[in-house]
Amino acid sequence: MLVIINEDKQLKIPFQKTRRRMNPSQQQLPKPCSNRIFFFTLVLLFSLFYILTTIRTITSSQDPHHHLQFQEPSISHHSSLPEPSIPHHSSPPEPSKNQPSPPSSPLSYFPLCPKKFTNYLPCHDPSTARQYSIERHYRRERHCPDSSHEKKLRCLVPNPSGYKTPFPWPNSRSYAWFKNVPFKKLTEFKKTQNWVRLEGDRFVFPGGGTSFPSGVKDYVDVIMKVLPLASGSIRAVLDVGCGVASFGDFLLNHNILTMSIAPRDVHEAQVQFALERGLPAMIGVLSTYKLPYPSKSFDMVHCSRCLVNWTAYDGLYLMEVDRVLRPGGYWVLSGPPVTSMVKSKNQKRDLQKEMEKLNNVFRSLCWEKIAESYPVVIWRKPSNHFQCRHKLKALKFPGLCSSGDPDAAWYGEMEPCITPLPNVNDTHKSILKNWPERLNQTPHRIKTGSIHGVTISSFEADTKLWQRMVVYYDTMLKFLSNGKYRNVMDMNAGLGGFAAALIKYPMWVMNVVPFDIKPNTLGVVFDRGLIGTYMNWCEAFSTYPRTYDLIHANGLFSLYMDKCDIVDILLEMQRILRPEGAVIIRDSFDVLIKVKAVTNQMRWSGTMYSEEENGFDHGTILIVDNSVK
Repeated sequence: MLVIINEDKQLKIPFQKTRRRMNPSQQQLPKPCSNRIFFFTLVLLFSLFYILTTIRTITSSQDPHHHLQFQEPSISHHSSLPEPSIPHHSSPPEPSKNQPSPPSSPLSYFPLCPKKFTNYLPCHDPSTARQYSIERHYRRERHCPDSSHEKKLRCLVPNPSGYKTPFPWPNSRSYAWFKNVPFKKLTEFKKTQNWVRLEGDRFVFPGGGTSFPSGVKDYVDVIMKVLPLASGSIRAVLDVGCGVASFGDFLLNHNILTMSIAPRDVHEAQVQFALERGLPAMIGVLSTYKLPYPSKSFDMVHCSRCLVNWTAYDGLYLMEVDRVLRPGGYWVLSGPPVTSMVKSKNQKRDLQKEMEKLNNVFRSLCWEKIAESYPVVIWRKPSNHFQCRHKLKALKFPGLCSSGDPDAAWYGEMEPCITPLPNVNDTHKSILKNWPERLNQTPHRIKTGSIHGVTISSFEADTKLWQRMVVYYDTMLKFLSNGKYRNVMDMNAGLGGFAAALIKYPMWVMNVVPFDIKPNTLGVVFDRGLIGTYMNWCEAFSTYPRTYDLIHANGLFSLYMDKCDIVDILLEMQRILRPEGAVIIRDSFDVLIKVKAVTNQMRWSGTMYSEEENGFDHGTILIVDNSVK
């Protein structure tokens, strides 16, 4: 219509010029016939132009490739873009399989973001990090864009030039395409430590690390002489400063699942390399806030030259490790201040002093050093505070934490105190079964009534429900055995039933629990031998773009409908989903209608299915499979 209006003005201009002001004596009366012909000719021309322009507009709006005509926005945050319209259905019809898209006006599609946003990290953006303090590495914490509309990115994050489908598992453990993670710094900085090599068009991961340049196997063999890694008693591990996650990769050989964390720093894209390999990882740092995990989550915590000053701030970071470590869990350290193999006497003396400071912190935590064999030192957390409670009172600092929920960790500041353990003696410490028995064992938190509203019977029913639901999903998506999906995210994990049902397949699941949901179930997820994190989906996740193959969202949009704009949640899903990935969204029908209106504008082709037709109580499923073109 804008074109029509402009053309209309152009046609009127000469007509206006002919009507310049003259004296009455100079004016001549127009001939009636010629005036009438001119008028009808003008009307005819207007009519033909309007019809042709309208046809052209309708045709282009229906063209599936019309998005190529979109002009790339010139600013990073698209406040000027019109908000995609979401139709409201007050009385939805009965859902049915292959539910067609509701009729609507021609869509306005989201454009691609500029190329500079190919590796966009909204909450870890280096362009904004400099405004924050470097004290305690606060600059490397999460700093998300303002939640207001004008601060949100309203476009689709593009793929890097030359992007290829990642290597399938298990080949991805050893190889990744350079074009997918086009960063060479690690190949140069860590060349002598064998983290990663660039060979032609691909990266090769030889299994080296800062503390194990000759390979991770010999390094783990040293640890296995002390710890029962193959027994099933150690299942969930936290690797701080993970590099490219070669340590976590090797532990998979012993059915150990490792959450590898590292900040976004000069060692560019460590976490992105790990995820490209098909290994669990997320951006994380020991700085100011608590780690986004519940208390008593991990069986072991590992640090290999992770550049954390463990004795700083009166041992505050070790108190945080103590919080997330299970009773009787292990802490493994390699690198400074381990003193063996140091040549300089002055350097060795300095490291010995640092080791003594470290030992003092552990004594105040009631931890016990159980091994010191180059290149590692291993401490063990007590099973309870029964025997050392009087000792802790005598030390006065750090005392036992006296208030607050130790599982509440989302943006909570670290506390200089010790998370208390139950007052039980050692004969009751083996509450948790070994892996894999713990997967379907009712967790102790549920047995004791700590998870309000969840009983033993409801936990067992939830486990069976998800076993059936996963089989049902597979009838539509065929995702269980096709080898396409390795990295899986469950955006609203509940009790971890979805991940538990996938355990026999070559996948791993990042179980995400919204930080403010009641009851808080993330502790149950870890008790089952699974891993996950807290999250607020009004913000962006701590990961790189294109890092997950399959995203599952059960009831998520009903949960967030009144908290923030679901458009931003869906655009975040597009950011972290691989180009040929899939999405399964399970929610009420009226909510999914709104969701699908947005996914259509994202050019995601989705199909809705009714659960009622397949033996389930309620709900509708939207499946998007981007591998089908």
